[in-house]
Amino acid sequence: MSNISTRVAVTGANGFVGKNLRNFLYKNKINVLGVSRKNFRKHASEVKIISTNLLEPKLQTKLKNYDALVHLIGIGRQSPKSTFEEINLNLTKNVIKACKNAGIKKIIFISGLGVSKNNQSDYFVSKYRAEREIMNSGLDYTIFRASYIIGKTDYLTKALSKQMKKGIIVIPGSGKYRLQPIFVLDVAKIILEAVLEKKFSKKILDLAGPQKIRFEDFVKLFAKNTSVKIQKISLESAYDEAKRNPRSVYGLESLNILVGDYTSDGKQLKKLSNVKLTTVAEFLQSSRLS
Repeated sequence: MSNISTRVAVTGANGFVGKNLRNFLYKNKINVLGVSRKNFRKHASEVKIISTNLLEPKLQTKLKNYDALVHLIGIGRQSPKSTFEEINLNLTKNVIKACKNAGIKKIIFISGLGVSKNNQSDYFVSKYRAEREIMNSGLDYTIFRASYIIGKTDYLTKALSKQMKKGIIVIPGSGKYRLQPIFVLDVAKIILEAVLEKKFSKKILDLAGPQKIRFEDFVKLFAKNTSVKIQKISLESAYDEAKRNPRSVYGLESLNILVGDYTSDGKQLKKLSNVKLTTVAEFLQSSRLS
């Protein structure tokens, strides 16, 4: 599937998905330009650019040699210094400008499972508006509405691991709401398909794993073979804690996403992608998360 002449730019290169994607592309001999706000360790064959707003002249010059851009910058929890509008929306607008200035014809964007014009959560609104900017840009695109992307250092894994160290994992509410997590290596493979194959052109696809699992069952699997206790608290208590404590395990939008029961039938992705998706048990075991 790989094409050694393909050149791919990746924003958010130092993030969880960005690192895993770059590792996968490197192994498949794809030429990569990594873009990040902070310095990061690059592969020998990579080009590295540090950028704050994605519009610097040095970045524009480098981008002219690339075929596609994978836009991975985004936040699921905002602060006064980093708002959803600033990061999820405005930086996407800047990416579109950068692509047009550099002559890049294809953009791949990671949105969120549950995004729609009717979802009024601040996070989902910012992602929906970013999607519309891309769709109306005149660029070719593939938009992936991603469920939880899981690996050794993803947000959910880190949150659960942090709680495990304290000997107890808290489940907000009933825990019966479902996740449909997808393994990060599967995501990297699918992104490369979207770069190389025309059948992904101008598509919005749910990016979700092969199985739906209740959150309480996911936590039990995650904590399997440990002495960690699992405690349920009321949703009201969880939301109160999120409002009161900016460093709470579950932030306001994190809770909205978690309890939203966002799942997909996965039919579109299965129809287009040749990637055999990894089950929850398989990726927890292979990543040594449990």
